[in-house]
Parts: sequence; C-alpha cells; structure tokens
Amino acid sequence: MLATFMEVLDTSIAAVALPYIAGSLSATNDEATWVLTSYLVANAIVLPASSWFSLRFGRKNFLIICIVIFTVSSFACGAANSLAWILIARAVQGAGGGALQPLSQAILLETFPPEKRGLAMAVFALGVVVAPVLGPTLGGWLTDSYSWRWAFYINIPVGIFAVLMISRYVEDPEYVKEAKPGKLDFIGLGFLAVWLAALQIILDKGQEDDWFGAAWIRWASLILVVCFVLFLIREFRHDRPLVDLRVFRHRNFALGCLLIGLFGAAIYGLVTLLPLFYQELMGYTALAAGWAVSPRGVGAILAMPIIGYLTAKIDNRWLIAVGFVMFAVASLWFGEATLAIGQWSFLWAIVISGFGSGCVFVPLSTTAMAFLKNEEIGNASGLYNLLRNIGGSIGISVVNTIVARHEQLHRNELAASLNPARVSVNGAVQGLQDYLSAQGASSVDALHRAYGLLGATLNAQARLWSYVDDFRYMAIVCFGCIPIVFALKKTVGKKGVLRAGH
Repeated sequence: MLATFMEVLDTSIAAVALPYIAGSLSATNDEATWVLTSYLVANAIVLPASSWFSLRFGRKNFLIICIVIFTVSSFACGAANSLAWILIARAVQGAGGGALQPLSQAILLETFPPEKRGLAMAVFALGVVVAPVLGPTLGGWLTDSYSWRWAFYINIPVGIFAVLMISRYVEDPEYVKEAKPGKLDFIGLGFLAVWLAALQIILDKGQEDDWFGAAWIRWASLILVVCFVLFLIREFRHDRPLVDLRVFRHRNFALGCLLIGLFGAAIYGLVTLLPLFYQELMGYTALAAGWAVSPRGVGAILAMPIIGYLTAKIDNRWLIAVGFVMFAVASLWFGEATLAIGQWSFLWAIVISGFGSGCVFVPLSTTAMAFLKNEEIGNASGLYNLLRNIGGSIGISVVNTIVARHEQLHRNELAASLNPARVSVNGAVQGLQDYLSAQGASSVDALHRAYGLLGATLNAQARLWSYVDDFRYMAIVCFGCIPIVFALKKTVGKKGVLRAGH
C-alpha cells in the first residue's frame, strides 16, 4: 500500500503545483501540462507489461527496483532547473510508477486466502482512494508554504520506508521463482507504446485544439486505431505475448474492467472538477480548495474496514451497486451548486462520495479477480489498473470539454434573456449605475462599469451551469453502471474459498 499511495499521491500533487512549476522554469501553462502527460504516457505503457517484468526479474525484486527508480526520479524532478530536465525525469518516474499498483495488488491477492482478500484490498484501497484526496491538500500546503519542489521530495522518505518493509516481509510464490517468461515482445510493446501515447496526447490536447477540427488530431487518431488493431493481432497470435488478452474470456474480469473504467472516469472527473470549481468560481486558494474537498478521504477511510469485513459475508454485487448509488447521489447533490455556497456546504456530499468510492473499489477488485488462477492475477492486475487509468484520463478530458463547450452554450442562452428593454434588466443596470455614481464615477463610466459587472455575472453563471451539467452527467453514468454490476457472477468469500453463484 505504501508504494501505491506514493505513486497515486504524486500524480495529484503535481497537478496542483503546475502553475508554480511553469513560473519557476520559465514555461507556459500549456508547456507545463506535459509534466503530467509525460508521466501518464510512461505509466500507462509499463502497466500492462508489468507481469512480464515481474516474471523475468522476480516480483519482489522488480517491485523494489520500481520503487527505487520512482524515488530517485522524484528527487530529479524536485532538483530540475529546466523544462526539458523535469519532463525527462517525469517520464522515468512514470515508468517506475507504472508497475507499483498492479504488483502490489497481485501480491495482496495471492498472499491472502480468498476469505481475507476483501480486508487486504481495503487496506490497499487506502492508497488508491485516499491519496487523490490528500494530494491537492498536501500539494497546496507544500507549494504555498515551501516550494513546488517539495511536492516531489516528499516521496523520498516514503520510498525508502517502502523498500525496507518490502525487503523484510514480501516473498515471491514458487511459480514466480520458477517462471520462464521468454523474450520480451518488443514489437507488441512498441505498438502498445504508440497507441497509448497517441491516446493520452489526444485527450490532453483535444479540447485546446478543437478536437477533430485539428488535422494533427485526425492523424493521431488514425495512428491510434491502426496501432491498437496491430497490437491486438500481435498479442492474440504471439506464442508468448507481452499481455495475455485471453484473460478477458472470464466474464467477471471483462465486466469488472468495464466498470472500473467507467468508475475511474467518474471519480477522476470529480476529483478534477471540485477543486477547479472552488478556485475558479468561489475564488479559493489551492490550499483552501484542497481543504474543502478533503472530507472525501474521511468517507473512504470510514468505508474501508466496513467493506473489508462485509466482502466475505454478503454478495459483493450489492456492495458495488450501493457504492455506485452513493456516488451518483453525491453527484446530484453537487449539481445543486450555486455561487452562494460556503466552504462546507457540500461536506456530507463529499463524505458520501468518498464512502461510495470505497464501496466500489474493494469489492469490484475482488469480484473481477475471483475466478482467475494465481498465475493469471499478475497479468490481469496490470490490465485492470490500465483500464482504470485510461478511464480516468478519458473522464478528465470529457469533463473539461463539457465545462468549456457548455459554458459557451449557457452564455448564449443567458445573454438572450438580458434584453435592455426588459424592465428587470434595465432596473438592474440602473441600480448598479446609481451605486457606482455614488462612489464617484462619472455617469458614462458608471454605465460602462455596470454593464461590465453584469457581463461578469453572466459569465460566472454560465460557468456554474457547465459544472452543474458535468455533475449530473456523472450521476447518469453511475446509475447506468448498476445493471452491469448485476451481470457479474455472484461471489462471496467464506471458509477459505471464494464461492460462486451462477
């Protein structure tokens, strides 16, 4: 859990520090976003390949190597004095961090007997669910109080402690020690790297360059599709594929990957939207916005021991469905936002969203892997985490696009109602003009400023409604996941076996 916590925390911390990184390294904000993109691309490429590397070098050794790479590159990121330096360091950091989640998850699932996997995954989930919540708060505090460089230096003590603990307590199973994975499928890895890189760049820059209105995005999309198809052909036909896609023959795993992708889109979308809402529309600092969304961590922490206990007692599908319902209800609650809310107006909605996240993540992980052999779990875990990350990237891109496009739509709708001939509009302008005139402005200047204030209010309301649309769409996605949940096979862990009901 320590390794996973460190890796997930760093992603959200870096997002908060981006404006400060850009200013310190004499880069634009657009150039600074490559600090995130370079990390995500390298991370995504290593995720599905982590199974082969763990069999080749030993799972324990490979995990320690990855933590060392991640920790050393974190220091290099913090010490960077140019944009090129930090981009290279972030790519190396992403490569080191890519295997941390699937390796940790595979070790936990194989080490614990089936009836205790739910509790083990509950502890593991603290790293995945709580870290994105603590990230903005911790990142805002470190950046405001010290420097953005400490957002990377904070990984060093955690990494050292994780290496010491893993060296002492983690052991490889026999089949890993005796495994002969063969040669690395470099062709398959090449296709994987190209289509994942193309996807991430399109998602990162799509809204900025008007999506398919830009010629380069159309070409990048073509490259993505071609390399993805070639990757599928290569992996299905190769004797020793980089990624064994045949694991998708298991219904629970295939549906679990679909659900975790949709859930990743929802939770990463929400984690992205709420801090932006507080900073853009409410005028909060990064630290204040981080504190406002921090109760989600409280909800997740409260959920973990309860869900860890219940996964071995009742049908996990009901827990997953309850989690999606809670997340959807919280999203609808956020959809009631106005510009008059306070810092803690959404306290309970944020706590509920965190609790719902725990309800989904833990039982869904155990249910998706329930019918897999131990030898399949390492490969499956890499794919499972990859799809969650892809879902998260798509979710972030979609919510940002909706905010930008719907703001224009709502601005046009609201502007149509601001006819100066209307008594209410004319009265509002006259009231503002009288107030500004009383403050010493000339009548002409007061009129111009009155229209400026009216325009600023119009823009704020249009932006607000675009956020409301996003929150409500997320609720629809979560409600739509519930029928898929009950298409999973029933799993309940008892008496040392994971019982299946068909």
